[in-house]
Amino acid sequence: MIEKKTIAYERTILIGVITKEQDETKSEEYLDELEFLTYTAGGEVIKRFTQKMEVPNPKTFIGTGKIEEVQQFVNANDIGSVIFDDELSPGQQRNIERLLKCKIIDRTGLILDIFAQRAQTSYARTQVELAQYQYLLPRLTGLWTHLERQRGGIGMRGPGETEIETDRRIVRDKIVLLKNKMKTIDKQMAVQRGNRGALIRVALVGYTNVGKSTLMNVVSKSDVFAENKLFATLDTTVRKVVIGNLPFLLSDTVGFIRKLPTQLVDSFKSTLDEVREADLLLHVVDISHPNFEDHIESVNQILGEIKSADKPTIMVFNKIDAFTHETIDSDDLVTERTNAHNTLDDWKRTWMNSSAEDVLFISAINKENLNDFKRKVYNVVREIHITRFPYNNFLYPDYEEIE
Repeated sequence: MIEKKTIAYERTILIGVITKEQDETKSEEYLDELEFLTYTAGGEVIKRFTQKMEVPNPKTFIGTGKIEEVQQFVNANDIGSVIFDDELSPGQQRNIERLLKCKIIDRTGLILDIFAQRAQTSYARTQVELAQYQYLLPRLTGLWTHLERQRGGIGMRGPGETEIETDRRIVRDKIVLLKNKMKTIDKQMAVQRGNRGALIRVALVGYTNVGKSTLMNVVSKSDVFAENKLFATLDTTVRKVVIGNLPFLLSDTVGFIRKLPTQLVDSFKSTLDEVREADLLLHVVDISHPNFEDHIESVNQILGEIKSADKPTIMVFNKIDAFTHETIDSDDLVTERTNAHNTLDDWKRTWMNSSAEDVLFISAINKENLNDFKRKVYNVVREIHITRFPYNNFLYPDYEEIE
């Protein structure tokens, strides 16, 4: 008989700070996202700690009183990892580890860990490995402090090379090796992209876990891995899609996230080249998420960093089947109306109305409004194609004629 497999989640606690730039509501949102990241990585959140601070403590990030409170909780509840919502300096990480005597992970380390779990192809693994080594290099500590020098004996009585220096040299050599390997991969990927001929390229972009892979599966009738977890997709998948009689290439790319580590943006250059070289972006948004406007802003910021913000873009608001809004009773004169009370129709009449022709509302999982999606994508791709190849005008009729 096959034994039932049980997953043992690691017991963790989360720590965040409330500052001038990050108020209590924003801090709570970030910790919610951090909890989802922790669950994706295989952890169970036992408790959250937050502290109001003007600036983080340069030695321990949070104050000494809060550190003592966390230390007591860690000792009493068998906590395996303490996860911070912000990136810690190597010194802060060492000091906190010395005090709490357990694993200390920051947001960057957690995202890198998830990426390491999710990387399937050698290409993705190389990108993740490079990011991990770049993150690790300044954080190396003397793990073997019982050896003062690497070697001793006759003729070796000089200062020698301490073991930590050896480790750093090995890591630096590994980074150089991986960067050279990435250059080879970049060339291969550039050749692959160049061999795709005259087809228009469309890229799905958006925050992590908004339904890009699900939409890819529905439109291309393929079987790309999709799951309700953060960063389910790391490897770029490209599929040929035909709507009516118009063929184009659709690529599913890695999702973005707030506070995305710079190491990942650098090492995932080849993956992001799919976005840079796309003719059209489909910016997928999870409209059922209460902070979807922040997600849009984060994605636009990263698109700006990779010089792709000015590309033709269609906003695709997904998961309308899961959308809910708060209501105010007719006799309630106290509650103030906010964006949380907006219905779908209310949202359609807001800032989205100014670019109505480039906005779609769909449910990829229920295939709701999918025909509107196909019509819009067909018309925009056809327009790009005809602009590039005017002599092909007669090949692709209006979408209404196809229907």
